Amino acid sequence: MKVKVHYLGLVRTYMNKTQEDVELPDGALLYNLLDKLALEFGSPFNPEVYEPTKKEVKAMFMILVNGILMDQFNGVNTELKNGDTVMIMPLMTGG
Repeated sequence: MKVKVHYLGLVRTYMNKTQEDVELPDGALLYNLLDKLALEFGSPFNPEVYEPTKKEVKAMFMILVNGILMDQFNGVNTELKNGDTVMIMPLMTGG
């Protein structure tokens, strides 16, 4: 399956891109996506935004799945579906 990932604010700087489509196995959870990004992009995404060994999104960042905060679902254990949109951003961004 494919999910579209948008990077906003400081995360965009870390990733050096604004968005991408990411291929994941069917039934993947949000932490599977984040683990894949942490492995692919390394520092500073890991550990500044997400700590894969703890399955933890750092307090200064938020993740939305289809426009809804991940914590309103099952946090990093939220199941993703084909065509979902994931936004990763700092809590505050300016300019």
